[in-house]
Amino acid sequence: MSNRRRALRSAAALSLVLSLSAGAASAETLAEAIGLAYQTNPTLQQQRASLRALDENYVQARSGWRPTADAAVAVTYSDPEFVISSFPLEKERYLSSASLSATQPLYTGGRVASGVSAAEADIMQGRENLRSVEAEVLQAVVAAYADVRRDLAALGIQQENVRVLQRQLEEASARFEVGEITRTDVAQAEARLAAAQANLSAAQANLAVSRASYTSVVGQTPGELAEEPTLPGMPGDFDSAMDAAEQANPALRAAQYAEDAARARVVQAKSQFLPNASLQASVTSQTSVNDFLTNLDQREVRATASISVPLYTGGVNTSVVRQQLERQNAAQIAVQGARRDVLRQVSNAWSLLQSAKAAYVANEEQVRAQRIAAEGVRQENQVGLRTTLDVLNAEQELRTSELALVNARRDQYIAGATLLSAMGRLEAANLVQDVPAYDPKRNFNRVKGKGGVPWEPLIAVVDRTLKPGASDNEKDADAPIDQRLSAKQPSQ
Repeated sequence: MSNRRRALRSAAALSLVLSLSAGAASAETLAEAIGLAYQTNPTLQQQRASLRALDENYVQARSGWRPTADAAVAVTYSDPEFVISSFPLEKERYLSSASLSATQPLYTGGRVASGVSAAEADIMQGRENLRSVEAEVLQAVVAAYADVRRDLAALGIQQENVRVLQRQLEEASARFEVGEITRTDVAQAEARLAAAQANLSAAQANLAVSRASYTSVVGQTPGELAEEPTLPGMPGDFDSAMDAAEQANPALRAAQYAEDAARARVVQAKSQFLPNASLQASVTSQTSVNDFLTNLDQREVRATASISVPLYTGGVNTSVVRQQLERQNAAQIAVQGARRDVLRQVSNAWSLLQSAKAAYVANEEQVRAQRIAAEGVRQENQVGLRTTLDVLNAEQELRTSELALVNARRDQYIAGATLLSAMGRLEAANLVQDVPAYDPKRNFNRVKGKGGVPWEPLIAVVDRTLKPGASDNEKDADAPIDQRLSAKQPSQ
């Protein structure tokens, strides 16, 4: 809670500073908005905390290779008046006992090794889920930024439209007074002005909604926004986009790690058929206290090496194996589904981007032509070759084309961000150069060795080597998780 409060205070302070210096400061950039959201967005902070909690699964899984120790103390009181026995007690007696025991697993049949592999895969899946959430948040920031700029431009267009139509109404009224036009022309100008004023109110409302969305996702109210920069990492063709998505799409990679975890749990289930070996040591002391005289009854030191082999479990082990196999099948199918979904996302984003580019070019040409046409109609109206309605229609068509151009510019930028998100490239490190990147490995490296013992790597090697279906990669117990899984890291 304290971190969240500090983040909100920082965001509020930054917002206040920007608002106080809005007149002198330079325009706010998209990189600044992304940097602030990356540091303070609650959705991102929540996902990072969830990943840190997931890191503890690795420590808990490795605890199966580590010793456990227990201590127990008991005191028993016996009263001869309440003892029914052939040899009743003559006096009250206290019996105290203390014990200390320790157990060191030597071999778990690969159960712990498979659990560690599953925990590693779960953590890597969690990191991909964090990348996915980051992409969603950054995409929301980009959309909010582009929406505010679009609605600001639309508001300016509507304000200009009202000014032009007011001037047109004044001219129409003056010409009506001298008998050049009829009352109908004036009424047409009044109607268009009323409609323009309604559109202006709607534009103001749309801008207020966009600003609220921006504040929600970024953490501060938008000031003057600079033009959107060129998005880095845009592909040259569809095949390049698809190849990048196959390598780096976080949802696909999360599904692949989920399959790895399911495969490890199948091995873990099979390990229940194998023997377990452990070493136990205990020290026990019992003391009898009778009539303030202390008698040492017993002190025992014991060490035991044991091997247990499951012979019959009522079908539980085989049922668990079948269950985990089906879960592995489901995970494999999920990977195929994720791959198809990635193809759909990239295809849709690529198509929308190409359509938005074409629409932007066409709308640019339309605005250029409409401006020429509107100016020509106004001049022709001055010499009586065009009616007032012609002028009003030309102005309306010009404003409509200008609004279409503003929307096309926004749609093109959003489509590009959507494509980068599908490719797995919409990350803060790619969009902002100086933002302090959150490193999920830092917390993992901090906690992964907690509770370890010096001989743990040796037991891990034995457990991995002799587990069911152990591969060469799985036998390397000492290799760090990030090193053993480096082949699956996305290429930036």
